[in-house]
Amino acid sequence: MAFPLISAGAYGYPKDQALRVAMESIRAFLAEHEMTVYLVLRSRSSFVLSRRQLSGVESYINEVYTGLPGEDRLRIKQISNTSVYCMEPAVPDGETVFGSRESEPDHDMCVTPIESPGAMDFTLDESFQQMLLRKIDERGMTDVACYKRANIDRRLFSRIRSDPEYQPSKRTAVAFAVALELDLAETKELLEKAGFALSRSNLFDVIIEYFISRRRYDVFEINEVLFAKDQVTLG
Repeated sequence: MAFPLISAGAYGYPKDQALRVAMESIRAFLAEHEMTVYLVLRSRSSFVLSRRQLSGVESYINEVYTGLPGEDRLRIKQISNTSVYCMEPAVPDGETVFGSRESEPDHDMCVTPIESPGAMDFTLDESFQQMLLRKIDERGMTDVACYKRANIDRRLFSRIRSDPEYQPSKRTAVAFAVALELDLAETKELLEKAGFALSRSNLFDVIIEYFISRRRYDVFEINEVLFAKDQVTLG
């Protein structure tokens, strides 16, 4: 089903207000129903983020990147013409993209493993899935409340719950950290379980660090800023 921003065309109703009403209505609906909703914008000019909301993030970004050369600062602030608010990952969670045939190993090659007594005699730390489920219990949350706050699909959450060794994408791991309202140290620990880290050389990471360090855990607010900065959104 597709709905236009009613009256925001010829009748001149402010597009930013119309979009705000639409987002709030969709958000209220999704709190009670299972559905994936995409907001598709005719042009980036249709999306107007308040300067008050963006100014704090931009000040933080400039502070983080103060030491970079001028050209690099300009490069990371560039915004493309992408106009889809919700994007799917190019590679679904848990799947692998294999290299070309030339990069695959030679099957005629024989490799003999080096065995060392007791080399495998160790205990693995808890997995991403185990830490996620533990944190949900510690927060007294239900599974439904958690994946909805993370803007995550129910089917994806079911896959994570059923597989102790599940490896999520980075944005999925961050989305759960936001949903669970983890502090910065806990967020980094959860990301580490999935094989990721927060880096100040990455604009997406800097924006996430800004919100979490200020304990602002509204995934939709975070996604608005990520979209405005041409970064992949959460969930």
